[in-house]
Amino acid sequence: MKNHSFIFSPGLWLGEGKITLNMVEEELFFGTKWAVQNTDFKGKICCAQEIQVQGLTDHMRNELSFYDFQAKGFAVDMENQNVGKIVGVGVFDEKMIGWEFRNNANFEGYETYQLQEDGSYIMKGEYITSDQFRTQIEARIWLQSHEVPSSDESQENEGEP
Repeated sequence: MKNHSFIFSPGLWLGEGKITLNMVEEELFFGTKWAVQNTDFKGKICCAQEIQVQGLTDHMRNELSFYDFQAKGFAVDMENQNVGKIVGVGVFDEKMIGWEFRNNANFEGYETYQLQEDGSYIMKGEYITSDQFRTQIEARIWLQSHEVPSSDESQENEGEP
């Protein structure tokens, strides 16, 4: 854990990348913003992730909680308005953080974050729904600030990932 700033220490992370949907021929570009909070007294880390896809007015917001940390793994919960709350498992080593959601009724997938020499991460992910909609994601994220905006500020800036 000590190699990683992402998830394991509070801060504001920004990112950009592309999304490919199996139902659409073109790649969609997006921006993302992660607000990683301080670890609470039970060892849980809460994060708010906002995603804004270029050309769309709506954005997606995911609430993630990371907890039950062990030597090489952890538990993760994700909640959003589209899939509700789902539970997954995570792993990490010196160079990578990742998690997956399996055995959920209508939504499965994974994300991996590969640590780069400059402290940024290359992210890859893939999700599939029960009706076979597949989403593939590639992005780069980087630390903008070790200060995390309050919940109120995060809500005010929702349109600016």
